[in-house]
Amino acid sequence: MNIVFMGTPSYAAVILESILKSHTIKALVCQPDKRAGRDMQLKMPATKELLLKSGLEVPILQPQALDLDFVDLLKQIQFDIIVVAAFGKILPKEILNLAPCVNLHTSILPKYRGASPIQESILANEKFFGVTLMKMEEGLDSGDILGMRIIKNHQQNSKELFSELSNAAAILTLQYLEKRDLIVPMQQIGADATYCKKIKKEMGIVDFSDAENLYRKALAYEGWPEIFLKNGLKIKEVVLNEIQSCNLAGEILEITEDKILVGCLQGSVWIGTLQAPSKKAMSAYQYLQGRRLRKGDILS
Repeated sequence: MNIVFMGTPSYAAVILESILKSHTIKALVCQPDKRAGRDMQLKMPATKELLLKSGLEVPILQPQALDLDFVDLLKQIQFDIIVVAAFGKILPKEILNLAPCVNLHTSILPKYRGASPIQESILANEKFFGVTLMKMEEGLDSGDILGMRIIKNHQQNSKELFSELSNAAAILTLQYLEKRDLIVPMQQIGADATYCKKIKKEMGIVDFSDAENLYRKALAYEGWPEIFLKNGLKIKEVVLNEIQSCNLAGEILEITEDKILVGCLQGSVWIGTLQAPSKKAMSAYQYLQGRRLRKGDILS
């Protein structure tokens, strides 16, 4: 099958790699290269990097805008279907009308439509996570469902869950492409829909009022924006310890060379690594030594 693939990050690259083994990619559409890191070097999308390494001569399109000029460019390509996975922009109707369009969304639709389904699913401590293949329409993740794969929650962080769902999405995509004509679309129940917003850095701010909430945020915001106190102290390698609580939020309850136990008003958490603003990450034990903090003191 001749496919235009629209996707940008590593999640999409896993799906693209699986498609390349048995189908023809007529064009890759991804976001423009962006500067990233402390040195602000120009970095290409994971999908572009994969395609260049493959050695295949496939057009790589990186439009700044999905305008009529870009639509005209797509019209010059002979393809059967558009497969979308974390592309990064909403497709206008002019593109949706060119050919059948399907999208791989990382939630069990209709729950968690929108920009951050994985993080929101982790924050809610859902029993199951999933990826849904759906027909695309002008609404936000509201198209008919064409397939779904579900995995169990075993306390994955967002990076781990992205990896698992990438593999699930790749399998789901190939199954659909092979049996496309036999699949009966299932309409979403709009009344059951929930929505999630784009993640902002300030969402990573935590305190020591509730251990469960802090732990969920640590899992959900792994990588970015991470979790940190209002003073900017980043908290890493968090393990939930629901049994022990304290009267003083942030009280250091136990200290070992591997980790420290910090009390919350509800529950407590083990912390393995801390990172002060503009400093290198270090073990929580080393951080306490440098700040001369002891058992009974408040972590800050």
